[in-house]
Amino acid sequence: MVAGFHAAKARQYLEKAVALSPHYSEALNDLFAYYLEAPGILGGGLDKAEAIAQRIAERSPAEYHFAEAQLAEKRKDYPSAEQHLHRAMEESPREVGRVIDLATFLARRGRMEESDATFAQAEKLAPNDPRIAFAHARIEVEHKRNLDEARQLLKKYLQSAITPDDPPKQSAEKLLQQAQGS
Repeated sequence: MVAGFHAAKARQYLEKAVALSPHYSEALNDLFAYYLEAPGILGGGLDKAEAIAQRIAERSPAEYHFAEAQLAEKRKDYPSAEQHLHRAMEESPREVGRVIDLATFLARRGRMEESDATFAQAEKLAPNDPRIAFAHARIEVEHKRNLDEARQLLKKYLQSAITPDDPPKQSAEKLLQQAQGS
């Protein structure tokens, strides 16, 4: 009951933030994520997430395609999700995060060779971006494969200068422990 109350309050605050500043990217993205993940009883829903995705389209085609990919994946429409991820990459060809999104999606679908090739593409695009090391290592640990490579990637991540938007180093340390324990 308490969690539901807090979720409802969070939704209300997100909706108010979007109402006060309709073009504020973070608020739109957070409200989209809430609607995408929350059950209907807590005010979530794919129809509401779709409406926010349309608003996102007005400011960022790449972000719109990423949102549409998330919606498609939630609906288990994997071909459409993949198409949207490719479109997001086309819209922002220099944004390594879009390449990571596709690589991660491919791994979730069990397409590991394609995922590896996409991570290699990301590495060429931004050789020192710590997000690539973390995301690739996480995939390797989750799939219990290439654990030596995962450990190297995580050590590289831990030595990197990260931003508040990057995963915390504690998450990398936890993954490193998992990689060493496997």
